[in-house]
Amino acid sequence: MLKNFKVKATFRTMMTVAMCGLVSVTPTIGHSDEILDRIKSEGKLSVATEAAYPPFEFIKDGEITGYSKHILDYIVEDLGVELDQLDLPFQGILPGLLAKKYDFVATSVSVNEKRAKNYAFTRPIGTNQTVILVRDSEEDISSLGDLAGKVVATQLGSSFVPVAEEHSAELKAAGQDGYAGLKLFPAIPETFVALASSQVDAVMVGSVQAGDVMGKRPGTFKIVDNIGEPKFMSWAVRPENKDLRDYINVKIGELVESGKIAEWQMQWFGFEMDMPSENYLPEGAQ
Repeated sequence: MLKNFKVKATFRTMMTVAMCGLVSVTPTIGHSDEILDRIKSEGKLSVATEAAYPPFEFIKDGEITGYSKHILDYIVEDLGVELDQLDLPFQGILPGLLAKKYDFVATSVSVNEKRAKNYAFTRPIGTNQTVILVRDSEEDISSLGDLAGKVVATQLGSSFVPVAEEHSAELKAAGQDGYAGLKLFPAIPETFVALASSQVDAVMVGSVQAGDVMGKRPGTFKIVDNIGEPKFMSWAVRPENKDLRDYINVKIGELVESGKIAEWQMQWFGFEMDMPSENYLPEGAQ
């Protein structure tokens, strides 16, 4: 069974500890910067999404849908512009943002210290706990320590990769075998296929995605352990476009205050997430 996976209780504990040393960001809408002026002038907003991260964002009937789409549609409606939403592989999304291929990233990105120094993140739209998923019939893996000598899979370019690499190194430092292999796949759903077909022994993934696939495929997978603290999930803009970030933050705040965010979380996840409006960025963040 998943240890300590009580979202609200865990998050309150994390936030109590995290209040020291984090940066407070209070969003305000003042003047529109050049990018907002351009978006409104051109009547078009271009965003990048990896539509393979259900229930945050995914494809259904040929269209991008999910929890995050509600938030994006609210922002687009307020701007009164046309939306050009690109479905792209996750590993190229953040570099593409800096290359100015689109206006911002509207996909669920885990906020960490390294990313926060290079990109300007919005206030959180959700949270996610890193968990270990195995086949339901698996008897040899019941905790993190049992991953020694096993093949583990996760998503290429995701925040799970350094966590997996660090854990494998910790096993070796403790005198055990590290992972027999760390297989990286372009998208999270591909890791589930690999696990079900016994190509890998376990998958390191977010609790939201693990819960989603277990609901869709009952009796196929199970969660055996978790690792680290829950992570904030946010959208990203270029560092020079902080006014755009602040604008998005205000719109997210409106949705929180109106109760719509909570309503959509119950619809897509089955529970409400505790999401701070400040003190959510690591020290030195953009």
